[in-house]
Amino acid sequence: MAYDVLIRGGQVVQPEGIAVADIAIADGQIVAVEPEISGAVREEIDARGLVVFPGVIDIHVHFNEPGRTTWEGLRTGSRAFAAGGGTLFADMPLNSIPPVLDGAAFHVKQQAAEAQSVVDFALWGGLTPRNLDRLEELAEVGVIGLKAFLADSGVEEFPAADDYTLYEGMRRAAQLQLLVAVHAENATLVRRLAEAALREGHHSARAYLRSRPIIAELEAIQRALLFAEETGCALHIVHVTVARGVLLAWEARQRGVDVSIETCPHYLLFTEDDLERLGPVLKCAPPIRSAAEQRALWQALLRGQIDLIASDHSPSPPELKQSTDFFAAWGGINGVQFTLPAMVTAGVLEHGLPLTQLARLLAARPAERFRFAGRGQLRPGNLADLTLLVVGEPWCPRPAESFSRYPLSPYLGRQFQARVQRTIVRGQTVYVDGRIVREGGGQLVRPQRHG
Repeated sequence: MAYDVLIRGGQVVQPEGIAVADIAIADGQIVAVEPEISGAVREEIDARGLVVFPGVIDIHVHFNEPGRTTWEGLRTGSRAFAAGGGTLFADMPLNSIPPVLDGAAFHVKQQAAEAQSVVDFALWGGLTPRNLDRLEELAEVGVIGLKAFLADSGVEEFPAADDYTLYEGMRRAAQLQLLVAVHAENATLVRRLAEAALREGHHSARAYLRSRPIIAELEAIQRALLFAEETGCALHIVHVTVARGVLLAWEARQRGVDVSIETCPHYLLFTEDDLERLGPVLKCAPPIRSAAEQRALWQALLRGQIDLIASDHSPSPPELKQSTDFFAAWGGINGVQFTLPAMVTAGVLEHGLPLTQLARLLAARPAERFRFAGRGQLRPGNLADLTLLVVGEPWCPRPAESFSRYPLSPYLGRQFQARVQRTIVRGQTVYVDGRIVREGGGQLVRPQRHG
């Protein structure tokens, strides 16, 4: 048999385990994973000594195009993602102008991504008080779900969902078989605490942390769970920072609530002390937590209580991160290029997380939850989305190695024990040895419909 690509002798990570094997690719699909494969081939890749990992699926990025393209953009954001082993991202509906609140805005972003992205992409729609009458339209064009902020989003074009909007939006989403994702923080509590801090002249990192306490996150998680249980809506809780929030969702799942739980690498790698040391480059919302809370979050992850890991990549121009007023600095972290190296290093090598479990967190489970058919696992019949990893060699990323528009990230200068050597999307190499080797080519992925 003739193949387009043959990957030789890598340590292939599959759900059932890791084995040295060849992977044969034809017409963009994996056609065989076997100890030794023979046949004619157009391109042979030597993967001996490398880990062959499923392409990362990141369901939570902000690439800000159109409208705020100078903050990142689909070209630079997708290139950074590819350099980090990524093959499919889902762009959030806000930060771009217009936000994705209707079908027309969806198509504008789709066209921009098809022209700019080097990897495949999916798109979120928004759930705000402004577009309750457009949810069916968003379902028809192919959003993977609806994103609602329960606190201020940080941009005026995307207002927070009040309780009526959340309840009514979930009710309609359940009818449309659309998942709803929530940024879970109590709006009144965080706003009033921030106002009090600023009124008293407090502008430090610690003051910011005190203004977004854990209870604000827990209350909002619980409220979203109750609404989901009442309406029958599938719920996804983004960037959970504490194990107590994971437990609330886990308990609701035992009652039959259809809920999935996401956390991010920055909550697993950095603590409040790092926030004070590094400054606004590490500012996000919900904020980085204490070392004790981080340890508990790791335990929840290792117990298998967290569904997936996403970057919540949300960069900005450097001047928005340089304010001496911590409250005024933009709250978003540049991390999409470093999720996989960070999680192999901190998760697999330092905490004993099996590579197979990491592959589920970064690829298989996102594909399953968001109905990306034929993706997320290195199996015959699936699309050939994969990355080759060097594991066990120190790597300390420098600003010059960042593909993001602005090399401003808390991960730069941090030492990892893993790096991406090559990224392949639908059988085509996109990134290899520090270079992006194709422009464009990304395709829109819509969720597989039920029934």
